[in-house]
Amino acid sequence: MFVESLLPAARERLVTITDDAPLIDAARLLRSGTDILLVCNAAGLLRGVITKTDVVAQISRCQGSGCLALSSVAMTQDVMLCRSGDLLEDLWRRMNQRSLKNIPFVDQNLRPLGVLNARDMLQALLKESTTEEAMMRDYVMGFGYR
Repeated sequence: MFVESLLPAARERLVTITDDAPLIDAARLLRSGTDILLVCNAAGLLRGVITKTDVVAQISRCQGSGCLALSSVAMTQDVMLCRSGDLLEDLWRRMNQRSLKNIPFVDQNLRPLGVLNARDMLQALLKESTTEEAMMRDYVMGFGYR
């Protein structure tokens, strides 16, 4: 199964912010319920991500005018990405290795398309596994493939 099959759900989680937006704007967006913000440049291309942990880390170092930092200062730049042609099982393994809950879904130009969530991936993988098991059972029982 390819990652592309989860694009509709991933689109619903897409929340972006520009790299020159004040960090306080990122904090407000994160407080409204999203888990991850995709930070984009003026051309709309992905530059990094911001999570609540990133905001807290930046604010804890805040002194004077540092409290007025831009989103680009707090963002994580080393981001694991996924694209339409990625296999869901491979991506699931890589996300687990890095203990990630969300991952940006981008096109070939790094334009954000959505945010893939581990829960959606797991549900899709379990559904696929259950379907394969039922097909194998039907085959072994001698019906469904005549």
